[in-house]
Amino acid sequence: MVLYFEDFQPGAKIESQGLTVTEAHVVAFAGLTGDFNPLHLDEEYARRTIFGGRIAHGLLTLSLALGLFAPNIYGSTIALLEASARFLKPVKIGDTIRVVTEVLDKKPTEKYEGGVVHLRHEVRNQRGEVVAVAETKILVSRRR
Repeated sequence: MVLYFEDFQPGAKIESQGLTVTEAHVVAFAGLTGDFNPLHLDEEYARRTIFGGRIAHGLLTLSLALGLFAPNIYGSTIALLEASARFLKPVKIGDTIRVVTEVLDKKPTEKYEGGVVHLRHEVRNQRGEVVAVAETKILVSRRR
């Protein structure tokens, strides 16, 4: 179900399905961004780090998490206005993440026939550990 501006209520929570982070995600993200840090791509190097193996890029984790939320706003989103994130634990290849999104606030705007919705996204791994927290502000249309 697509959510429009009037559907968002402060305090409401939306939980996504899970997604398993794969080798393909990490390699494709490195190619798209040019971030070829061996921590993400070289198992021998990464095994000698505090992580004990390769980890996903932080911004890959954020991108996947926002992508898990995105089906809720297909067709109603006008723009992503702001995004910030904190990365709390590593995400490794094979981890399954899901996102729990909480509506923090919303403010109507007549100019765009909708309003700004402030969201908090908590990204959790398969063990329920919070691996990242992000906040976004999106411009969302009203139902027509």
